[in-house]
Amino acid sequence: MPAHESPENDTSQLSISEAVSRVLEQGSLGVLTTLIAVAPNSTPAAETNSNTNTAANVGRKLLIDFSTAEPTTVGSLGSDELDRAVVQQATAFSNSKVETRVFQVKEFAPALAEGSEGSEWSEAQILFERIQLEPRLVICGAGHVGASLAKLAALLGYRATLIDDRAEFVAREKFPDSRIELVPTTSWTEAVRTVVGNGHGVCVAIVTRGHSEDEQCLRAVMEVDADYVGMIGSKRRTKIVLERLRESGAAQERLAKVHAPVGLDIGAVTPEEVALAIMAEIVAVRRGGKGGSLSAWRRETN
Repeated sequence: MPAHESPENDTSQLSISEAVSRVLEQGSLGVLTTLIAVAPNSTPAAETNSNTNTAANVGRKLLIDFSTAEPTTVGSLGSDELDRAVVQQATAFSNSKVETRVFQVKEFAPALAEGSEGSEWSEAQILFERIQLEPRLVICGAGHVGASLAKLAALLGYRATLIDDRAEFVAREKFPDSRIELVPTTSWTEAVRTVVGNGHGVCVAIVTRGHSEDEQCLRAVMEVDADYVGMIGSKRRTKIVLERLRESGAAQERLAKVHAPVGLDIGAVTPEEVALAIMAEIVAVRRGGKGGSLSAWRRETN
């Protein structure tokens, strides 16, 4: 069994499509790689005893599943050496903000493409694709800002979940858009834990009506590694909540990632504008944007 495969999570019997489905069902992250091109003079597999990168291998796929501490794999690109190199590259790719990208083997595994035996790898190209559920936004608090945020998130293609301890605030007649999941609760902590799950692919915006509710929600989110966590409030208010969590033993590295006060500084005043500021920051974090003005360069050069 290859070093990157775990016997406890043996996926060798799964097809690529089944493995992709499993990644999505688990709300996890995977990278699907496809060999899309090889060197023009590659020898067809039927004419060689080698199981390396040949023209006949174009189209072969390798899925890397990151649902466990050690990534597991399904499929093969036709070479154990190439598979190992691709797993390493997929790990770096998974940490980026990119959805798809084509790499030449020589970009990430130059040693594999060197020498007479590996020359056919020099022009080989592999497509890397992120496999993940559509982005999710969990919104704690269905007041004016939370309601506006849920509607905007749904419009932008996010699976929005709106939580509140006031059932009338999350009544379906207020939100006819079926893309918005509504969760009335008597326990913020339990609701957040249930909805956020393992945190993979999940953004969380805490926009409740008070310190206590904010703290309950943030404390629950700190138990997992969500993609984004933001909390509304003044600098003083958010500092108080963060300090309480720090004193109670919350992990400093996770507290440091909390966006509080939440959102980009666009001078927002109305609930709709505040929702826009929050979504703008979420998109910037998810896509790796800087959040500045795209036209700033014109003024900087004059």
